[in-house]
Amino acid sequence: MKKRLYQIVGKRLKAFREARGLSQEAFASMCNLHRTYIGGIERGERNITLETLQAIAETLKISPSELLKEKEEDV
Repeated sequence: MKKRLYQIVGKRLKAFREARGLSQEAFASMCNLHRTYIGGIERGERNITLETLQAIAETLKISPSELLKEKEEDV
């Protein structure tokens, strides 16, 4: 179950980031995080804190819950 949640967050983050035309490097800089860390999140390899989830959501101008929602196409 944990891995599945990591994958959902990662997939959603990547979709939102790409929809805004941002590279991992540019997005990471905006969040004050490292590019490889963002890549790890997007691959579902990282267990992020709630603070990091909040920072990412604020940068994307969405609610943190948007990153946690499993869409039908994600299944």
